[in-house]
Amino acid sequence: MSSTPSPLAMAAQGAAPEVSISRDLVKRGLMITPVVVGLGAVASGADGAWSSAFALGLILLNFSIAAWLISFTARISLGLMMGAILFGYIFRLALITVAVLLVKDMSWVSIPVLGVTIIVTHLGLLFWEMKYVAASLAFPGLKPDVAEWRASRAPENH
Repeated sequence: MSSTPSPLAMAAQGAAPEVSISRDLVKRGLMITPVVVGLGAVASGADGAWSSAFALGLILLNFSIAAWLISFTARISLGLMMGAILFGYIFRLALITVAVLLVKDMSWVSIPVLGVTIIVTHLGLLFWEMKYVAASLAFPGLKPDVAEWRASRAPENH
């Protein structure tokens, strides 16, 4: 009698597209940092600028931890990866909550700016990244550039 292992117990094969997507999110986050910090400064002076910078750091750390959890656990088993995604989400929300609670009474924090930056920038970066993510099994992760896509579509010359 042969037993087939459960797909959930198997490790994921191939490269982890989450890492490249996370890197791209962080890159875009760093690109918008001057604008976000500037808007925070306009809204609430130096406190707003510091609050925006802190919020953006939390967001980029959140995306990086999410990608690391997925790529690390996927190499072990898909079941572990699913658990890490669920409980990692809860852990990351708790991490953001604790970070905000730790700084909320500090003199440099503007709570409205901090809150708006966390929410708007999280959603904004995710929606911006959707434009660059390939929803295709042929190119999991980021969309290929035009030359790479054309090369994949060309018939093979044997």
